[in-house]
Amino acid sequence: MRLSSILIRVATFGAAALVAYVGSSTSVSLLEKRSGMAVQEALIDANMAWSRVIADGLQIVIEGEAPTEVARLRAVTVAGGVVDASRVINNASVKDTSRAVAPDFAIEMLRNESGVSLIGLIPADTDRESLTDDLQDMAEGDPVTDLLETADYPVPSSWRASMHFGVRAMDILPRSKISVSAGLVQITASSDSPEQRAQLERRIRAMKPEGVAMQLNITAPRPVVSPFITRFILDTNGARFEACTADTAEAQDIILQAAANAGFEGRSGCTLGLGSPSRQWGNVVSQSIEAIASLGGGTLTVSDADVTIEALIDTPQDTFDEVVGRLENRLPEVFALSATLPEPEVESETGPPQFIAALTDDDGVTLTGRLPNDLTTTLVENFAQARFPGSEVEMGTLTDENLPTDWQVRILAGLEALSRLKEGSLTVEPDSIVVSGTTGNEEASADISGLLVNKLGPDADFSINVEYLPELDLVVAGPSPEQCVSQINIVTANRKITFDPGSATLTAEAGATMNDIAEILSQCIDLSIEIAGYTDSQGREEMNLALSQERAEAVLSALRARRVPTSSFNAIGYGEADPIADNGTEEGREANRRIEFRLVTEDEAAEDGEATAEEDADATAEETPAEPEAAAE
Repeated sequence: MRLSSILIRVATFGAAALVAYVGSSTSVSLLEKRSGMAVQEALIDANMAWSRVIADGLQIVIEGEAPTEVARLRAVTVAGGVVDASRVINNASVKDTSRAVAPDFAIEMLRNESGVSLIGLIPADTDRESLTDDLQDMAEGDPVTDLLETADYPVPSSWRASMHFGVRAMDILPRSKISVSAGLVQITASSDSPEQRAQLERRIRAMKPEGVAMQLNITAPRPVVSPFITRFILDTNGARFEACTADTAEAQDIILQAAANAGFEGRSGCTLGLGSPSRQWGNVVSQSIEAIASLGGGTLTVSDADVTIEALIDTPQDTFDEVVGRLENRLPEVFALSATLPEPEVESETGPPQFIAALTDDDGVTLTGRLPNDLTTTLVENFAQARFPGSEVEMGTLTDENLPTDWQVRILAGLEALSRLKEGSLTVEPDSIVVSGTTGNEEASADISGLLVNKLGPDADFSINVEYLPELDLVVAGPSPEQCVSQINIVTANRKITFDPGSATLTAEAGATMNDIAEILSQCIDLSIEIAGYTDSQGREEMNLALSQERAEAVLSALRARRVPTSSFNAIGYGEADPIADNGTEEGREANRRIEFRLVTEDEAAEDGEATAEEDADATAEETPAEPEAAAE
């Protein structure tokens, strides 16, 4: 009985011990699992997904391949924030850095008025000295900041072509940021005008090498338009613009919508520019076009703050008064309205006097018709030669003392308008001017309208029928040598290249003219030009010849300073030869003091080369002493 009691007690203690062991094992396993999961989550939250956590009893073992030694040690720190750091065993390895790939080479080049700066990573075998020399020449004395770093890795196949292209692009973009990587060049730059932007884009696209991608973004400020003009006509030929200018895109939309409502079906937009007299420009032009439509037709000219309307001859007087009165009351105070209802014309047996000019690409300019007594044939011929350089001017005019008082102004303004065309004609009558022809300038109609309004007034009656031909566009097709020289002569006809009195020093005012000439020449390739200098007849002939030579060379030097390639240019002074005006008057002497640009043809260059060779041979023969005669035997 006693033995049985002892066995029962032993069995009871054994069962209790077994239950305690099982409970303890379960608790340890649960604690081990929870600790491992907590540490793994903490490592993942710390961007260490490379790690693996193994819970071994109370110990936490970290395994895996860390990218760096710092990352391997930091894993222990993260784990120690979850469990006691003494329980953490770090068995992680470090990634083998000997297998690292080459870095991505890239360079960013900045150029502005402060100089040139470079930052980035380039291959170690880059010709650093050549790159620096190119940038120093480009900076023209401004500082070059080099913050480049190098790495000794193989050069990507397209790196050199991309780098060379980027440097060439920056050479023609004085305000630019150019980012270069292997196979890609990103260009961000600014230009002085939309025309210059188009020219730069054309040049850069032409020089882009194959196999190199390009992202090009060149911005341009809006041009200053003076006068700020819109001219709209509605007659039996339909609705059309001879000029359209707007200060904002919203104003352009308002103007074109009003024109469409009046019957305009064209697709051309308005020139967006600066110089509007009021923020209400778009509304004023729109309301004025609506007035023309309400009148049943007419001509509208809005030039700066002057609104001029000329109704059709058969417009009823009451309709004219109502429409004009309503418009006048709607215009802002800054604008002034002038409206005219023409009276029916009385036909003359002989017809109105006329002056006619015809411009052709081959035959030059032919002038016929009537001239006033105070405008001589010689003056008109000289004016035409200045406006149409390189063209034959054929005169067939007669003088007439019974012409309108403004006949001279109308003729000269009309010729200047015709000079903006490639081919065309001009007809001047007492009450109208008609300009028609072809051009390579999309803005020619607007330019001519602005010119005639500026010369003749906003109420002038003129008609422009100009056709734009893309093949004549200097921006799209690139200028021919003849076009380049013609453009230069147009610039110098309007603004002469001037010098300090009696010297070859260019005046400050001549700087802007030289900048324009350099811009034209930057678009011309393989151009042979003679820069000819002339003086008036005052002073000694030898001194005038020397002064004209010095002035021609000064212009050549000024072009070189503006980075114009001048290896095929030649500066020649002709002194007082070939006057274009009377040296007996101050005005004539002023005209004779001039610089002219002439295109040298291949035949002329060959003749000059032969002549120079003959002169050199003659000079050599004169300088070489004759061989002594043989002595008598």
